[in-house]
Amino acid sequence: MSRRLRSLVRRLLPAALLTSLLAACGNLGYHAQAARGHLAVMQAAVPIEALLDDPAGDPGLKAKLAEVRAIRDFASRELGLPDNGSYRSYADLGRPYVVWNVFATREFSLQLERWCLPFVGCVGYRGYYDRDEAANFAGALRAAGYDTHVGGVVAYSTLGHFADPVLNTFLRLGPLEVARIVFHELAHQLVFVPGDTPFNESFATAVEEAGMRRWLAQRASSEQAAAFAAQRARQAAVGALLEDYRARLRELYASADDEHRRRQDKAALFAALRRDYAELKAGWGAYAGGDAFFSDDLNNARLASLSLYQDLVPAFEVLLAEQDFDLPRFYERVAGLAALGHEARHDVLRQILAGSSTRTVDVARQHFRPHRAN
Repeated sequence: MSRRLRSLVRRLLPAALLTSLLAACGNLGYHAQAARGHLAVMQAAVPIEALLDDPAGDPGLKAKLAEVRAIRDFASRELGLPDNGSYRSYADLGRPYVVWNVFATREFSLQLERWCLPFVGCVGYRGYYDRDEAANFAGALRAAGYDTHVGGVVAYSTLGHFADPVLNTFLRLGPLEVARIVFHELAHQLVFVPGDTPFNESFATAVEEAGMRRWLAQRASSEQAAAFAAQRARQAAVGALLEDYRARLRELYASADDEHRRRQDKAALFAALRRDYAELKAGWGAYAGGDAFFSDDLNNARLASLSLYQDLVPAFEVLLAEQDFDLPRFYERVAGLAALGHEARHDVLRQILAGSSTRTVDVARQHFRPHRAN
């Protein structure tokens, strides 16, 4: 390892993790690209205030960044999210995604393979700052018989270890998506359990949803609110469709059929899923936002990658309702769950959901329905 790379790694990792990394020679190349990639992101960051004060700055970019500043202030003032340097700078990376995550499952499984990483523990993906490196890793897994999916990622959280910048990768998506992402990623800084991706992502998604309801109610035009509601309705419909097919696939994979028969039935189910999506989409006019996901290489890994973010969200929504939609109290309750062991934590969430009525869940989801009209 070069002296320069050792210095870089020391800057990015605590001493205990550095010792572990240096001992793991097989992963050295992977961790080195992660260190280089993140450092490049941080070096590209410029304070938003400096960009706004620049008389020669691009007016279009300034308008977007002024909206980001309002979103960031709202996150801490109204949602109780950390008030720190995150999302107070901007970095243009010159590419559409900051990292590309590789997901993989066995041929007859919806269980994601896991890799252990610094800070976050063992997770169901492996991220690369270079798309070709991600594609090469996925290709090697496919050659070994895995279902794989490479997904572009527009943002990630360093859990407060660094002042995460706003990136061009998600600024391009518009102010509502910027708000959603900032709320989600800041939630990770409040509560994060290494190695428990479903818990972490479902909690952050619940905070994101609650934050968006409040942001829309206070700041959005009626047109923006309607567009966001339509998008959420489409996502809910697709989510229900995917969960139905995940259940069918689990039943198939657990069957005693021989591999040849299961392989045929698996292909038939994925073909049926694509047809059902096309039928569902027919009522959405010209909307084609989900088409890429349902492409010809739809497989176990694609389906499993989405479940990381959604499976426990209803339980967190009920938990928020039980706290009378008081976010600081909700955060304290979730922090208490995070202190439990993995099984105990998930048992509590399952019990919360099992003990709630459908009406409770509906009330939780509709509590902050947007109402402001311009």
